Amino acid sequence: MKVSIYSNHTDDSNRVCESIMNELNKTNIKIDDENPDVVITIGGDGTLLSAFHHYAHQIDNIRFVGVHTGHLGFYTDWRDFEVSEMVEGLASDNGQKISYPLVCVDIIYTDGTVDNFTALNESTVKKIENTMVCDIYIKGELFERFRGDGLCVSTPTGSTGYNKSVGGAVIDPSLVGLQLGEIASINNRIFRTLGSPIIVGKDQYLDLVLNTDEQLIVSADNLQAHNMDNKKKIAKIHYEISPHQISFARYRHTSFWKRVDEAFIGGIK
Repeated sequence: MKVSIYSNHTDDSNRVCESIMNELNKTNIKIDDENPDVVITIGGDGTLLSAFHHYAHQIDNIRFVGVHTGHLGFYTDWRDFEVSEMVEGLASDNGQKISYPLVCVDIIYTDGTVDNFTALNESTVKKIENTMVCDIYIKGELFERFRGDGLCVSTPTGSTGYNKSVGGAVIDPSLVGLQLGEIASINNRIFRTLGSPIIVGKDQYLDLVLNTDEQLIVSADNLQAHNMDNKKKIAKIHYEISPHQISFARYRHTSFWKRVDEAFIGGIK
């Protein structure tokens, strides 16, 4: 097995990284940052998201293992004091995994060029200034004209993130699909939207046709910003479930709803 260690380089994470290296030296596992079989992330969900984007071009051949050095995350299964147990699982690995859906995003510019990227949690589109106006199409059919600050398109596992903060539903990841959430929509007797989240199935797709010549920002997992070039204007953004998935090595994978309970409710018994 070949593994890579991806850390946020805080003092705690550096300490855990050293501990993992010491444990790995007792095994036949090799360090390979270029073509790893497993990526070990040390930090939190933000670190894992960063690692996902770093290795997105190899996503079909990689599994992730998350070690958290702070609060329990949605993608990090191991605590910093469980390094020996985690490495023991790696050493006896038989390829077990659990996989989650991703969202594929195509940004089509008015000059005909296209940018493509993939998000694990969500993609947002916002206008830098004033109100954003766009027509929302569901599987090629016009649904509504949106006016407001922006829109958020999330995956089921990403539904607990930014999507939840804008009033979206928390979705079980076994229900593969996309959720469209409104960010501060304008609703009055002249301008109307549905005013609630929209969830579409895995065979559906979303198109946001922009009615503006002004600059917009499209983000992926709040880590990457697209269309910062003032010379390029977005005509349309296409969202669909990616044919690829993210996979986690399933040595001890915490269930999604247990994570939701611990993160937002506090483990009520």
